[in-house]
Amino acid sequence: MQILKNLWKYYDKAADFFQNEDVTTSANQCKQKVAEFSARLEQYQTSIDIYEDIARQSLKNNLLKYGVKGHLLNAGLCHLCKGDVVCNYQRIRAISGDGSNIFQELVNINCLRILLLPLMRKMLQNSLMLLRTFDSMTPLDSWKTTLLLRVKEKLKAKELEEDDLT
Repeated sequence: MQILKNLWKYYDKAADFFQNEDVTTSANQCKQKVAEFSARLEQYQTSIDIYEDIARQSLKNNLLKYGVKGHLLNAGLCHLCKGDVVCNYQRIRAISGDGSNIFQELVNINCLRILLLPLMRKMLQNSLMLLRTFDSMTPLDSWKTTLLLRVKEKLKAKELEEDDLT
């Protein structure tokens, strides 16, 4: 845990240095690491803010706009960990714009959007099946898998809590 906190601090300083020198790409790479470490430390809002900021910046650059889907997906996973399903969908639309072709064409975002519907209805089995489908289309790295397992645990806890109430 302390190692992650130290890495977080060093990458954050590195991002600041790169940002001060107007080396945006390197600054964003360091910021992505900060966001990853923040999520592992369950500081989801920090991760969300970083990923959404990078997505906004990337939309302005023709070479970087193709990476927007990954940044928004990561922000979306952090929103899911927080339990912010509806807010996540609205923020993704606000960042990418209602009429943007990027939003319409993003397979990851569409999968995330499909995943959100059963989550909103608390249908765990359907969500897990959709996760398997999503994983077969876009293999998940260990970071995404960790976050999705956290979401799954929260959903199971809610399901057990609701069963106890009935």
